[in-house]
Amino acid sequence: EENGHQNKRLKGDVDEEDAEDQNKKSPKRKIVLLMAYSGKGYHGMQRNVGSSQFKTIEDDLVSALVQSGCIPENHGEDMKKMSFQRCARTDKGVSAAGQIVSLKVRLIDDILEKINNHLPSHIRILGLKRVTGGFNSKNKCDARTYSYMLPTFAFAHKDHDVQEELYRLDRETLERVNKLLACYKGTHNFHNFTSQKGPRDPSAKRYIMEMYCGEPFVRENMEFAVIEVKGQSFMMHQIRKMIGLVIAIVKGYAAESIMERSWGEEKVDVPKAPGLGLVLEKVHFEKYNRRFGNDGLHEPLEWTEEEEKIAVFKEQYIYPTIINTEREEKSMANWLNTLPIHDFNSSAVEMQTNNKNSKKSSDPEGSDGCGDDSD
Repeated sequence: EENGHQNKRLKGDVDEEDAEDQNKKSPKRKIVLLMAYSGKGYHGMQRNVGSSQFKTIEDDLVSALVQSGCIPENHGEDMKKMSFQRCARTDKGVSAAGQIVSLKVRLIDDILEKINNHLPSHIRILGLKRVTGGFNSKNKCDARTYSYMLPTFAFAHKDHDVQEELYRLDRETLERVNKLLACYKGTHNFHNFTSQKGPRDPSAKRYIMEMYCGEPFVRENMEFAVIEVKGQSFMMHQIRKMIGLVIAIVKGYAAESIMERSWGEEKVDVPKAPGLGLVLEKVHFEKYNRRFGNDGLHEPLEWTEEEEKIAVFKEQYIYPTIINTEREEKSMANWLNTLPIHDFNSSAVEMQTNNKNSKKSSDPEGSDGCGDDSD
């Protein structure tokens, strides 16, 4: 009678009893799930229990886990009971091609198929692996790789009259974009690239391993490019602000010296690019793989066999959403119109520095604006 289970059984039919019997036989095991999703229309990844107003990816995931019989209903209400942990807490509207969650589930037959049957088509579980009992997907993650897909007209100089569909990125501008993106590599103080972190907060220091913009490509008559960034971890809005600042510099709204200044203690006005194009591509577990990946009991957390499924999902759900939303809602074009209202020159002293730097950068042998990236 405890928790009303007996009443439920009396009402329940034979199928429900069969399912319960099978669940009792299925042992609970710690696993990771490889997830892909299109984030449009969701308020991010992380579930806010008790708040049905803002739908999240985890709301749909937990519901599918309960309905498929992997977890009991009360675990859905209190996620700690299944030791649930997401690797990255993606923001509102952000998609993922390689998100990882760790949790304890009953290893029922055809588990992936059953979970996917209860998920909408724009959320898929693409893989599952057993992990060690103490595994925590957030803490064991060494690095995360994100991509940001944007229309290339975002890089057109502000003084040029540009027709969005006809714009094509030239080699020289792409090289300049990549020189600026490379400046982020290493460890810097990114307090200006997020909110609620002061310049002396140690957690504002972040390590970036790689950042570059790939070759442009045309989709539905509009040219796009994808920026990829790999870092140990990122703060809220950090990547969007990193990209926003580079766009502001390339378009001619801000001097290259603002980048160096943004890592200092003063407050710098850093614009935040739209969330639409941001995708969590991959999460890395290098240390875990070295320790447990070949111990004979556990598999390394690599997903080479799932790469084709990931690519198909991106082509089917993520890229079309970004392209169609951009064309319909013009999120990048509208955001670019807000750049002139940002104050990129905070004081007279800085304006003088900017003038000196702009003279340098007009000299072909001058600085590429990276400053000392020795760390």
